Amino acid sequence: QVQVVESGGGLVQAGGSLRLSCTVSGLIFGANALGWFRQAPGKKRGGVSCINTSGRSTYYADSVKGRFAISRDNAKSTLYLEMNNLNPEDTDLYYCAADPGWACRLDMEYDYWGQGTQVTVSS
Repeated sequence: QVQVVESGGGLVQAGGSLRLSCTVSGLIFGANALGWFRQAPGKKRGGVSCINTSGRSTYYADSVKGRFAISRDNAKSTLYLEMNNLNPEDTDLYYCAADPGWACRLDMEYDYWGQGTQVTVSS
């Protein structure tokens, strides 16, 4: 059974930083593209960033380019999202997702999802 578990969310002041982590078990971690997504209540879920199996290719939503950095440690089966210079518009529930295959896109379907971790940025 595949399990996807996010952690690292919390409350931070504008301009601050957070690091999200996502552990994935029950599949071959290194054979899956991974992504971070976010969703506010009543809004559509949107892509934040994704990374291919090797970690050499990454993609970011325009709203987070230059502030967020995605990375993965295949040996630890863990995905990370370093978030810097946070602003109140980044307040959302952040989800981690995995999909079999080497390439990632923010607009593709992902097979496995976590329950999310809340990020709240105060002004």
